[in-house]
Amino acid sequence: MLAIAGGKGGSGKTTTALGLARAIDGPTLAVDADCDLPNLHALAGVPRAPPEGGHGHPDPAAPSDTQVVPAPRDAFEGLGSRLRELREATAELVVVDCPAGAGPDATVPLRVADRVLLVSTACAAGLRDAAKTAAMARAVGTPVVGGVVTRARVAPPGVDDLLGCPVVTTVPEATEPLDDAGVQRAYRRLARAVADRPKA
Repeated sequence: MLAIAGGKGGSGKTTTALGLARAIDGPTLAVDADCDLPNLHALAGVPRAPPEGGHGHPDPAAPSDTQVVPAPRDAFEGLGSRLRELREATAELVVVDCPAGAGPDATVPLRVADRVLLVSTACAAGLRDAAKTAAMARAVGTPVVGGVVTRARVAPPGVDDLLGCPVVTTVPEATEPLDDAGVQRAYRRLARAVADRPKA
């Protein structure tokens, strides 16, 4: 289970979670863990209601077998158990779109995940908040395996040191990011970087 996390809303976490899930060669679950501000289902164009069968809704735009699991409508209590159930019930890679911030709702998916990928824009405030998210993940014992800098062609100097992990890819700015060829290439690079890791 790979948590897609960052300190600020609007950093590109949801787009990265869905873009990565679509770029993975093989079955993938993209799970929305943001119960307060859920939008993964809307970005993917699937219903917010839970599916009648299976774990999630088939992603209509995915070239591979990607399913989208909307955030639960109730409060985040029980979210950790739900994430653990999804991890145990499937052999697919589970990509989790995490809430922003430093509250308990942001900590739960970091604690359940096997690894964390940080997402931030190139602005100093966003990167500082991503570094705080990295510290939260490490505090609960979950390794941070890389960073993604969105809306940028190159990562600012020193980002690897600030985050304590390598920047795996940068994602260029685009009006319709998931339909943009440059953005899709960036997520394919990211997919290759996580492909040889355990699909837990």
